[in-house]
This record gives sequence, structure tokens and C-alpha cells, in this order.
Amino acid sequence: MKLLEYAVRREWPPVVGAALFVSLLAAGYYYNLTFVQLGLFDLGVNRVGMTHTAVSLGMALLALLAFCSAVATGVALDRTGWSRDLLVKLRLVLGVVLTQLVLTAAAPFVAAPAHFFAWIVVCALSLGVGMPTTLSLTIDFVPVRDRGYVAAAVAGLSFFVAAIYPLEWSVEEFSLVMVAAMVPGSVAIGVLASGRVGLVETLAEQHEEFGVGRFCRPDPVRTRSLPFWTLVALLFGVFFIDSLGFLRLVETPTYIFTSWQSPDLRVRLFIACAHVVGAAMAGVLYTNFERQWLFLWVLGLFSFTHLLYTFDTRVAGAGEPPLLLPFFYVLAVSFYTTLNFALWPDLSTPETIGTHSAIGLGMAGFLATFLSTGVALYFRALEVSLSDHLSIVNALALLLFVGLAVLLYVRRMIVLARAETT
Repeated sequence: MKLLEYAVRREWPPVVGAALFVSLLAAGYYYNLTFVQLGLFDLGVNRVGMTHTAVSLGMALLALLAFCSAVATGVALDRTGWSRDLLVKLRLVLGVVLTQLVLTAAAPFVAAPAHFFAWIVVCALSLGVGMPTTLSLTIDFVPVRDRGYVAAAVAGLSFFVAAIYPLEWSVEEFSLVMVAAMVPGSVAIGVLASGRVGLVETLAEQHEEFGVGRFCRPDPVRTRSLPFWTLVALLFGVFFIDSLGFLRLVETPTYIFTSWQSPDLRVRLFIACAHVVGAAMAGVLYTNFERQWLFLWVLGLFSFTHLLYTFDTRVAGAGEPPLLLPFFYVLAVSFYTTLNFALWPDLSTPETIGTHSAIGLGMAGFLATFLSTGVALYFRALEVSLSDHLSIVNALALLLFVGLAVLLYVRRMIVLARAETT
């Protein structure tokens, strides 16, 4: 690891920068996993009194607005040159954190559907600004060789804490935890963004060494190229499959006892540790394999996981399902989350990091979630059974897995045929 080499040579700025990046991105992802994805549901249904469908539509609106805001921000970062200016990015992140702090503190007082949707609009716009800005800090803080390990640390840390705490999924609990963490965090970011810290000046020069991603050597990946959009489509498919299956599983009482909502702390600790194991495995694989094989791993895991759930719904009794099911599920989630954090910076240069991060995170993450929410609502209106719902998800995962394997095989045959003719 490059960071270990820096530590052995006592060159601390790169090590401190990587630690800052892991802390910042893990905190942001924890906020998104818990308060945005889980706390808002409690706020809309239990506090405001909205129906599940209305809250799901609100979440879909949040995803769509966040995607649009992210793309606009990412393009602006690259065109203005701010994506290469660490101080500007830190000040933008500070603005996002302060906005989210006010929103989080105000959330328990939202009492009407109009206020709920207004809250969602402001939250979506700030998330859209924060997404590409935060991920573009990769070129300032993380050596190219270590991006898989650093992404694994972010995914493992955020999932571990989210699976353990808070124990109650209520907006008051989420709000209290978040505000307590965001106040000192915003002070720390404010100090770094003040322009009076020498460490920031040192870190601001690192993008000249860390800026060009792993997959941009020797030639940069262009935004309008087929390889870039193929990867966007693949990760979009992964997010879509995960969200479509997850939205149904969390509504099924049988599976709640082996999920993050389990009242048994031992089950939650098991899931949290599985997340860490999955992220660590993904970090090693990301560092040592090419991108196409990483997607095969992710899609293969999702196919196997949903196959297990499909069999369980068809042949198992009414008892509690085995922990093997959530184990493979969290492995798959940790795998693709690690891949998502490392891939877009490695497909970028300092001139494209804002746009590529925005398209990658926004389209693969938020837009896929928006569409899968709509499809899940459509299935519910058609009264699709749990077994059929999971069979469709499994079929999509298998289709992508087999399709990618065939595509890689055909491409390999073409390369070999061309080599023989020359």
C-alpha cells in the first residue's frame, strides 16, 4: 500500500488526508443510509401521517432532484476549474453540511405533507451538490494504488455503524445522533476550509500526483465514450436490482428478524461484521482485478443471493430464515458499494472528476433508486406476490450476469482472432 510507504517514511500529510477522506465520506454515507433512507420513512408515515405510497413518491422525487442537482454541480466543478481547487471544494462541503445540519434538526418538527415535500426538495438539492464535490476530493487525498482499500474502509465503516446504531428507526433518534455528530464535524471542516491551515496547502498539491485515475492510463476515459457509459449502465443495473429486491424484503415480516431491523443485537452485529468482511474482500479484489471481472463478482453474488431468497419463499416454512441469506446479501451490497466509491475517480482525471462522479453516483445510484421505487409501486398495485417479485429480481440479476460473461467471452475471441490474422 502506498499509504503504508508514506507512514514508514514519516510523510504524514498523505496519511492524514486519507484518514480525513474516509471520515468525511463514511459520515456522509452513514447519513444517507440511516437518516435519508430510513428516518424519512418514519417521518412521513408515523409523524406526518402519509401513506406508504405517498412517502415512496417523495423518496423518488428526492432521488430525481438529487440526480439533476449532482449533474449540474459536477459539470460546473469541471468547467470552472473548482474540481482542482481543494479549498473551494472544502467550502462547498461545509455549506452542504451546514444545510443538512439545519434540515436534520428541523426534521422532527415537520408536521404536514407540504412541509415534508419542501424538506425533501432542499435536502435533494444539497445532496446533489455534496455528492460529486465530496467524491472529487479523492484526487486530493487518496493515492491511486490505494483507492480500493480506502473505498473498502469507507463502505465497511459506514455499514458497520449503520447496522449497529441507532437501535430504533425513528426520526427523533436519527436526528439526535446526526446533530450530535454534525456539530463538531462542521467545526472541523470549517477550520480546514478557512484557508489558514498549512496541511490543506500541502494536500491541495497532491492532485498533481494522485489526479489521473487507474483506468485513465495511458489514455483518459472520455465522458462520451462507450466504455464509460457501459460501466454506468452496469452499475445502474446493480443499484436497480438491489433496490427492487430490498424494497420488497423490508416490507416482509419474515425477513425483518434477520435484517438491520432485527430486535436481536447479535443478529445486527453479525450483519455489521459481514459488511466489513465483504468490503475488505472487495477492496482486495478491486486492487488486483480489472473492472469487468469486478462487475462479474457483484452480479454473480446478487444472482446467488436472490436465488437463495427465491428458494426460501417457495420451499421454507413460516419460521425465521437462516442468517446465510442476509450474509450473502450484505456481501453483495458491500462489494458494489466499494466498487462505486473507487470506480468513478479511477475513470477520471482532474479535468473530468466532477462530471464523472456526478453521472456515476447520480445515475447509477439515485436515478436507479428512483426507477426501482416506481416499479416496486407498480408491482404493489398489481398485487404481485413476494415469490414472483423476487423471481423477477433474480431473473434480472442472472440476465446481467450471463450477458456480461458472454460479452467478455466474445470480446476475448475477437482479440485472439485479430492476433492470429496479424
